[in-house]
Amino acid sequence: MGQLNSVLILGGSGQAGAGAAAVLRRWHPELPLTIAGRDLGRAQRVADELGAATAATVDLRRADLGLPADAEHTAVVAALWDHQLRGLRYAQERGLPYLSISSGLVDIAPEIVASAQRPSASAVLVASHFCAGIGALATLHATREFERIDTVRIGAVLDELDAGGPAGLADLARWATATSAGLVRRDGVFTWVAEPDARTDVPSTDGVRVPGQSIAILDVPGIALATGAPNVRFDFAVGESAGRRRGGPASVELRIDVEGTGPGGEPRSLHRYLVHPEGQRPLTALGIALGVERLLGLRGEAVPPGVHTPEALLDASYAAERLAEIGAQFVDAPGGT
Repeated sequence: MGQLNSVLILGGSGQAGAGAAAVLRRWHPELPLTIAGRDLGRAQRVADELGAATAATVDLRRADLGLPADAEHTAVVAALWDHQLRGLRYAQERGLPYLSISSGLVDIAPEIVASAQRPSASAVLVASHFCAGIGALATLHATREFERIDTVRIGAVLDELDAGGPAGLADLARWATATSAGLVRRDGVFTWVAEPDARTDVPSTDGVRVPGQSIAILDVPGIALATGAPNVRFDFAVGESAGRRRGGPASVELRIDVEGTGPGGEPRSLHRYLVHPEGQRPLTALGIALGVERLLGLRGEAVPPGVHTPEALLDASYAAERLAEIGAQFVDAPGGT
């Protein structure tokens, strides 16, 4: 593969963008990166720490993003809400792969329509999943030995001190405004659930049950359609994490409960956690980096134009290897068989 132009990371000085840039730098030292944000000084500091990176200011209200006319890029990453789809349009006009993480299930319709109207323009990776697709990939990895999957229930515990930077907090507020209902798959039907059915407790690794609720998230249809499971639910809780209760930093936990059958047709269940002692940021950064690597053909072939999702595009076993590298662990919970 020849020399690539730089990956343009919109919001590259924020938590998710800067974290993903750091992962990409470790994996691919020669890959040029452009750290783009509203604050040039902050973007420059991130670029300086990375090396082989440049900083730029962007204006998401402009079709050209406020970038020089001769700027050349190889992909566009929206590590923030691309609220006017300027980043997507910029990518489509130039035939560049595009990845987004902040639209959420409730905001993806404009992205999908824009992509459907210009299906041959660019590869669009819709990664507004939990931790940019890491939750779905971890679940697919955990379920690989099932012959049939009947039920998948995911429970995420996010520490209240680990909700992300200003952009991440704004995303959570926007999604909560759009809907307080959760989306589940029940007996094969995607169904909206509201109070009181949406309310539940999410069990943590130390036995503490954190109040939460079913949410509308892309992991639900993604996991349901990838596994064929007729019953899928994703519960989300925000509170004190097990890591902080032990006196350490904020941790993140993803509980994966699966019911189905094994290769011989015998009943099988799995109860497992994916945990990281440093919270959600390393997982989100990894999810973005995996997507960029795949979109550019740095692992596997370059991705053709069209709409893609992490669980369809990325290899779950490879993601599990990368998770282990960054200090994430799969931990069995009581009750697995």
